[in-house]
Amino acid sequence: QVQLVESGGGSVQAGGSLRLSCAASGYPYRRGYMGWFRQAPGKEREGVAAIYTGGGSGSKTYADSVKGRFAISRDNAKNTLYLQMNSLKPEDTAMYYCAAEGGPFGGSRYAGHYFGYWGQGTQVTVSS
Repeated sequence: QVQLVESGGGSVQAGGSLRLSCAASGYPYRRGYMGWFRQAPGKEREGVAAIYTGGGSGSKTYADSVKGRFAISRDNAKNTLYLQMNSLKPEDTAMYYCAAEGGPFGGSRYAGHYFGYWGQGTQVTVSS
């Protein structure tokens, strides 16, 4: 059974930073893609960043809205995914979800990959 548990959300002022973590278990972590999505009230869920968890440094993809501000990384030894968020803006306010490639119907596609395994989400609130 795949389990993804996010942590690290919170409330910050604009310009601040947060680091999200996602502890993964029951997933073949060393293969496939993992990513971060977010959903703001009244908006559709959108992909934020994704990273390949196989060999090498990991191919990374970012949404245009976060390029240069957010950085996705993973620690294979700890089975943990991270999202470092810098220069946060009020429009970054959303529930952030960790996701893993594959899984059951009802997920989302991002960067050419289907993500069907999801965490419970962690709230990020950025005030102006």
